[in-house]
Amino acid sequence: VGPDATLGGVLQAAGLLFFAFAGYARIATLGEEVQDPARTIPRAIPIALGITLVVYMAVAVSVLLVLGPGGLATTDAPLTDAARAAGADWLTPVVRVGAAVAALGSLLALILGVSRTTLAMARDHHLPHALAAVHPKFKVPHRAELLVGAVVATAAATTDLRGAIGFSSFGVLAYYAIANASAWTLPPAQGRPARIIPALGLAGCLALAFALPASSVISGAVVLAVGAAAYGLRQLAKAN
Repeated sequence: VGPDATLGGVLQAAGLLFFAFAGYARIATLGEEVQDPARTIPRAIPIALGITLVVYMAVAVSVLLVLGPGGLATTDAPLTDAARAAGADWLTPVVRVGAAVAALGSLLALILGVSRTTLAMARDHHLPHALAAVHPKFKVPHRAELLVGAVVATAAATTDLRGAIGFSSFGVLAYYAIANASAWTLPPAQGRPARIIPALGLAGCLALAFALPASSVISGAVVLAVGAAAYGLRQLAKAN
């Protein structure tokens, strides 16, 4: 952390980077598609998170050593500039190809996780039940995957990715906060962790979420409010 860093700036950076670590939880959405999920998923999550952390740390340290904090703060293409600064111009196309492959991998993980969430919501009739269809041969929620893929492709092609990252981070932090709050309510018989863990998780998620840029917080809060209102009206209609 540089001498000009502030607590608010560090929290905002952490919040914006949170989306880059969020994919590990999507492993849990594949519970009905893997063998022995009770054993496989608890192993897969820490392994995936550990590998990701090591890779991110290696990349961050390498770029900082080459460009320095000041150079890294002012560049729009840190990995490309780091390759050039190190005198390895031949690495520039390799870095670009690697970035494209990494982005596609992240996109596939997003489609994989969100489509399974869509499947679950469709089964509970919170979304059109047609999206709950599972392909008879491949055993995947093909309609949900196609819909989510189309939405993601449209968003990637038409929106400012910087704004999308902030919005995504707020949404992810919000539902992780809900997950921590839910873990607090679990009885010990269902594997409730020591309550200090979900309490710290909830506080951390809220702190990072509201440290994000105001536009991300406002847009995310509006979407959550609309969703909550739609759910409330639906429950009210059921009750009547």
